[in-house]
Amino acid sequence: MKTTVVSYPRIGAHRELKFAVQKYFKHEIDAVTLGETARELRRVNWQALTVAGLDQIPSGDFSYFDTTLDTANLLNIVPQRYRELHLAPLDEYFAQARGYQGPKGDVTALSMKKWFNTNYHYLVPEFEESTDVKLVGTKLFDEFKEAQVQGYQTRPTIVGPFTLLKLAAFNGTKTAEDYVPALVTAYTDVLSRLAELGADWVQLDEPALVKDQSAADKALFKALYTPLLAAKNSLKVLLQTYFGDLRDSYDDVVNQAFDGIGLDFVEGAQTAELVKTHGFPADKILFAGVINGKNIWRAHYDEKLALIQSLPVKDDQLVLTTSCSLLHVPYTVANEPKLAQHYKRYLAFAAEKLTELTDLKAIATGTNQAELQANQQLFATPRYQENEAITKQVAALKSSDFNREPDRATRLKIQADEFNLPVLPTTTIGSFPQTREVRQNRAKFKRGEITREQYDAFNKHEIKQWIEFQEKIGLDVLVHGEFERNDMVEYFGEKLDGFIFTQNAWVQSYGTRCVKPPIIWGDVARTQPITVAESVYAQSLTDKPVKGMLTGPVTILNWSFTREDLSPQESTYQIALAIQAEVLDLERHGIKIIQIDEAALRENLPLRKTDWYPRYLDWAIPAFRLVHSKVQPTTQIHTHMCYSEFGDIIEAIDAIDADVISFEASRADLTLLDTLQEDHFQTHVGPGVYDIHSPRVPSEEEVATTIHKILAKLPLDNVWINPDCGLKTRGTTETVASLENVVAATKQVRGELVHEGR
Repeated sequence: MKTTVVSYPRIGAHRELKFAVQKYFKHEIDAVTLGETARELRRVNWQALTVAGLDQIPSGDFSYFDTTLDTANLLNIVPQRYRELHLAPLDEYFAQARGYQGPKGDVTALSMKKWFNTNYHYLVPEFEESTDVKLVGTKLFDEFKEAQVQGYQTRPTIVGPFTLLKLAAFNGTKTAEDYVPALVTAYTDVLSRLAELGADWVQLDEPALVKDQSAADKALFKALYTPLLAAKNSLKVLLQTYFGDLRDSYDDVVNQAFDGIGLDFVEGAQTAELVKTHGFPADKILFAGVINGKNIWRAHYDEKLALIQSLPVKDDQLVLTTSCSLLHVPYTVANEPKLAQHYKRYLAFAAEKLTELTDLKAIATGTNQAELQANQQLFATPRYQENEAITKQVAALKSSDFNREPDRATRLKIQADEFNLPVLPTTTIGSFPQTREVRQNRAKFKRGEITREQYDAFNKHEIKQWIEFQEKIGLDVLVHGEFERNDMVEYFGEKLDGFIFTQNAWVQSYGTRCVKPPIIWGDVARTQPITVAESVYAQSLTDKPVKGMLTGPVTILNWSFTREDLSPQESTYQIALAIQAEVLDLERHGIKIIQIDEAALRENLPLRKTDWYPRYLDWAIPAFRLVHSKVQPTTQIHTHMCYSEFGDIIEAIDAIDADVISFEASRADLTLLDTLQEDHFQTHVGPGVYDIHSPRVPSEEEVATTIHKILAKLPLDNVWINPDCGLKTRGTTETVASLENVVAATKQVRGELVHEGR
């Protein structure tokens, strides 16, 4: 029996990579200095995995931005528009990730989407007619050799060809099948090169296999892997899956010439049964994902040991591993000195999960029973006290609590008279730049260096400045800017009972963007106003409507580390009741437009369509409806969703019964519009007109062109104009210029519409 992990966090225990890359973007350091930081982070990770006692350690899981982008660049899958910039290789790579606007050209970034059912984002590979797939990069090999020099024999890991094709966009007449021969050759060259360098194993990540597999999918998988595995020679190939089970293709996978197969025994609802019923080949190694790679609770050793002992494989056929990459959890509980020991003893971040793996191996092989006894004692008593009032309130919910009256069409007519907004009303998604000064003000207050009055005075000054800016440029519906908020979920959790918080438990979301998810410890309840003061102050400064800005219950759940002892439905309904109380409080204080963001609604959608409604949407959609079901018809409810593929659940989204919804759409080239048109989407909609995750400033002409594209698909009276997400991560200068261009472009289009008599 051996141990390993799928992959390890790369951002740095103290976000060292984030800060180094940001310095590179600002030209404060050069590529050589950035490379030194990267090498040190890799060294620290390899050492940590070795010291923890793991038998195999991965390489290739490090990335400056995204490993899917790394794999595409390794194989020459780089769209021509980036090549034509003639940038240095690293800058060309970052241009794909962030876009580029400078002396050598102006290009937008690759599309960015959620990585399966996580809050991590990947860059979508683009295949063009001219794409010449072949091995050109050296990163994978350089890092393997780097580890060798330091005395580590690693297992290189890259995204497999099946998942690469399933995630990609094809800009031309060619389909995925057309690229199969070239991909087989390219991956064969990868395996050959690794074998030459002395690698024993290579890991090919194929999470796309856990989704519904059609006959065409199975044929594609076979067309890729049959010739590839025939050419692997002495190199051992691990097929690594995660986020689900292989119920559609288990036999197809195990009958291929893989040397190891990685299966998820945490999220894979049928994984254990598949292995027990169908058996597991005696000539392969089972990499059993028994430790949860996505949540932060200590593993219950009795349960894990029972699972391990039930598997029909010999000890020398078994490698204990994580259910998925540890990218999705923080580095270590040791970085939380202020967190009470009562809490910490129940938590396992990435470093602690390494210990759990080695503990399980030792216990299973009969060499460490003390850790088993300690773990049994931990789980012998409840860790929190139930809030009976909130659990009874959830139990008492009835169907009428989830329905708003009157119907949406009637409400929208009432609201049109109430607000008297122009056609194509303009707004933003909510946040404005979190400048260094804003962050310093919050940090000083937390450290006790300034008083509450000083803290609030600073934030009021920021709110006033940005309200004045919004009025000056002519936005129609304003926002207060959210300067008091550290994170759209953490901020709300801090105001609610049932959450605990960390100092340094950062998790990578995309590129240099990190989040610090709160932990849902117990029952959730609202005990105080959360956003009322800032919203009321902002509204007092203007006659234009100011949106109240809230985070929705499903997003709060999905962007937190959730309980494992309570169903997601019940936990979400608890949160929904808390946010409902905040909505009604805002309404009582004169806030007439309230945005309830559900940015992560699709994120936790089960990967198999048959599970979508019974396991998720049947309670996720009602949870949102519960939040706004009691407001007056004159109160307009907005929501926002971003960086996911919404087309296949558009009917469910319409059913949340919001009045207005803003979507991220610009980075996906507005492809969502076709679906909205085909499905006769009834909610008024604001497709994002420019990508805020790139530093480039859209021109007035560019935005006007985008608006015309939107109006070609959607009814004029249903369209709002807004950026595609919040602006907290952007700089002030680019934010001001971008919004000025958005408003100017909207006014230009309005004038054209008047001229056309519309």
